[in-house]
Amino acid sequence: MTILVTGATGNVGRIVVEQLVEAGERVRVITRRPETAVFPAGVEAGYGDLADPATLAGPLTEVERLYLFPHPETAGEVVDRAKRAGVRRIVVLSSGAVTAGLDTDFHLPVERAVEDSGLEWTHVRAGEFMLNRLWLWGESIRAQDVVRDPYPDQGGIPVHERDIADVAVRALLHDGHAGAAYTLLGPEWITRREQVAAIAAAVGREVRFERVGREEAREIYRKMGGFAAANADFLLGFRDYGGREIEPEAAPPSSASGWSSMPTAEAVTGRPARTFAQWARDHAADLTA
Repeated sequence: MTILVTGATGNVGRIVVEQLVEAGERVRVITRRPETAVFPAGVEAGYGDLADPATLAGPLTEVERLYLFPHPETAGEVVDRAKRAGVRRIVVLSSGAVTAGLDTDFHLPVERAVEDSGLEWTHVRAGEFMLNRLWLWGESIRAQDVVRDPYPDQGGIPVHERDIADVAVRALLHDGHAGAAYTLLGPEWITRREQVAAIAAAVGREVRFERVGREEAREIYRKMGGFAAANADFLLGFRDYGGREIEPEAAPPSSASGWSSMPTAEAVTGRPARTFAQWARDHAADLTA
């Protein structure tokens, strides 16, 4: 059986590839830069771009199962090509924002294209990534042992990227997941101040929390570039999930009220979901380099 992994260099995709190889599966990946990408031994790597579905003709040959990274603009054509090539099962990397009704124009169209195909499908709807803290705070922690943020007591239920990959791999390899949409959160409600404390424990030194205003935080994120700059307005409450300007509340919610039972990877894998403290230990080297 050949499994094609798209988004294979991404934060979840690379772990999916790693786990499939460890399971002894034949793994094929596409990337726009195969000459520089590094994958485990035995992985078949070639050029492919979800933005240009014609490039998938070769990579889809003799593929039975597909891990699909979201690209809504071409999702319909990509799925149609996969079906005509003989793909029988598609696992979609989606978002918990679909479950919450916030995402109607990015992940949702991909989900619908897959569902309309008549193929076996599973949606893996990830909540907030714990990994976001590395992209937002890593630079200042490495340089100054400080986190600058407007909302020390704002809480969240972030999920470890390995829990997301675990569920995706389980759905790719095992029966019983067709037609399921798994929303994945972490195992605990944790404030940003508590997240910083967990990071400090993991790196073995004090990390200060410095409260700043929203405007100042936005400027900090914009200067950082990358993920922080691209998502500054949404993360700080200047725009909603769809990019529309909003008048933010004085402070975001700071309690876990309404979450009587948090959906985690444990329901699928049978193993407890990874905590933020575990994530911080896993990424301690990234936060000190």
